[in-house]
Amino acid sequence: MNKLILGISAFYHNSAASIISDGEVIAAAQEERFTRIKNDPSFPVNAIKYCLREAKISACDLDIVIFYDKPLLKFERIIETYFWYAPIGFSQFVRAMPQWLNNKIFIKTRIRRELRSIDSNKRHSYELLFSNHHLSHAASCFYPSSFSEAAILTIDGVGEWATTTICKGSGSSITLLREINFPNSLGLLYSSFTYYLGFKVNSGEYKMMGLAPYGQNGSERVIFFEKCIRESLVTIHDDGSLSLNQFYFKFATSLKMISEKKWEQLFKVSRRLPESQINQVHCDLAMAIQNVTEEIVLLMAKYAKKITGARYLCIAGGVGLNCVANGKLEEHGLFDDIYIAPASGDDGGALGAAYTAHFIYHKASRLPIHETVSLKGALLGPLVEEIDIIRVIKKYNIKFEHFNDEGALIKVVADHIEQGNIVGWVQGRMEFGPRALGNRSILADPRKKDMQSKLNLKVKNRESFRPFAPAILAERVEDFFEFQGTSPYMLKTKRVVKEKRVLLPPNYNILEPKEKLRVNRSVIPAVTHVDFSSRIQTVDKDVNPRFHKLITEFDNLTGIPILVNTSFNKRGEPIVCSAEDAYKCFINTDIDFLVINNFMLFKTD
Repeated sequence: MNKLILGISAFYHNSAASIISDGEVIAAAQEERFTRIKNDPSFPVNAIKYCLREAKISACDLDIVIFYDKPLLKFERIIETYFWYAPIGFSQFVRAMPQWLNNKIFIKTRIRRELRSIDSNKRHSYELLFSNHHLSHAASCFYPSSFSEAAILTIDGVGEWATTTICKGSGSSITLLREINFPNSLGLLYSSFTYYLGFKVNSGEYKMMGLAPYGQNGSERVIFFEKCIRESLVTIHDDGSLSLNQFYFKFATSLKMISEKKWEQLFKVSRRLPESQINQVHCDLAMAIQNVTEEIVLLMAKYAKKITGARYLCIAGGVGLNCVANGKLEEHGLFDDIYIAPASGDDGGALGAAYTAHFIYHKASRLPIHETVSLKGALLGPLVEEIDIIRVIKKYNIKFEHFNDEGALIKVVADHIEQGNIVGWVQGRMEFGPRALGNRSILADPRKKDMQSKLNLKVKNRESFRPFAPAILAERVEDFFEFQGTSPYMLKTKRVVKEKRVLLPPNYNILEPKEKLRVNRSVIPAVTHVDFSSRIQTVDKDVNPRFHKLITEFDNLTGIPILVNTSFNKRGEPIVCSAEDAYKCFINTDIDFLVINNFMLFKTD
């Protein structure tokens, strides 16, 4: 019997909703895209309304509504943790209780009230279920994968109690085999360094990962930092499990991640203040924790292989977005193939919860298909209708050109990019997850040496050191990168092949970060990081045909089957969703042209 299932994640960070019907994903979206509040944790009423519209149903038609974790179990962890550390943290406990009592404990009441507000004229008769946090993560990566059997590794900050789990997926079932519990958490360890290096926890981890390659690997300072981490902060066991030394941390009892004074004494480095200058010492510290993280992830994966005997691996949880660790893990060849959920964080928990209700609660049978088919290439959000584009054009009196012929549009856009212009590109359904994959993207020429700094400083309004990703034709990836396979969701880092690199100056490794940025490293400098790595996206012609055609046309012009692809947003803002979102970002940045479906919009004086 076909079941309409709504999955919800909310109240921690990056709330989302999804709908599946008979196991098929109909829609999924993050609440932030509609409210325009980055990482919005509020109840995803707008995302739910979108999912219902896309499914062409009302809330009263739902058979099951499922929440992605168990708030009461999480509340139990909060209470017990405060008891362990009492009287430390009592003031924080008192401040936290009103929020728990108002929102998080009585979540059943909140869900029913919100759904009635969406559809108040009819009787609601859905079942209301609650998944386990890490089970939702596991389901979000195993069920959309093409694997009938796989090891499943989920790693994040913390769910209810678990911070890491190893499961085995087989057919429609997921079996928990091992877990690491709070406060021992690789995700919280990594986020502690994010904080110490002056970035925002739960959103700045990407920045720290991008900063790490500027470190001087093998230098005395990096070796010293790694030694401090291993000997003082964390005990790492052979199976990848870990124990954090709570003497140095505060996250269990307060809103602070760490004891800053103790870290300063340990590392002999003061905490970097947000927005302050980045020096070599900060790069070296980022490299040290990245190296330790990769070591732990590899040990976990080896243990998962040992206890499951599986040939394939699925990964989810916030640490699953560490594309450098993913790329290194894949290169070890432990598994025949690795699948990483495109929405690995709490947003993906909404989709995982819906899968859990379908395959585990209702014991539905499963026929694995290719993940880009089952997830529609993660293009699960709303599209922009022509009437909305015309409304925005009239509202702001925008100069535009409409193309009836797709080929003509593709040629004009490719010509503009080849001439050094930056293009805002809005096509089809919006991406689900943190990455823009060619439907809500900013595109540019990867051959331009100054394009990285131009995009960072004049378009994205962010730190100049941050790298950009190449979107490359799937059939040409081996020509440019040390990689044989696919990376459709931009979740693996690979190195540029030696033939495409440029000889570096003899003193390159000892240059300061800003000086390294100025060095040309390959024939595609705008997407080649300082260590020759790139966070690649392989573009399949069957998954995103228009984006594939655009890259193909650029290849015809330049001999380079690659475009710079970065998310269509400014710093501190979510990826654009609507035509108006796109226009506002376009007009307030140095983007040269905006293309929405078949319309090209221009700036005027």
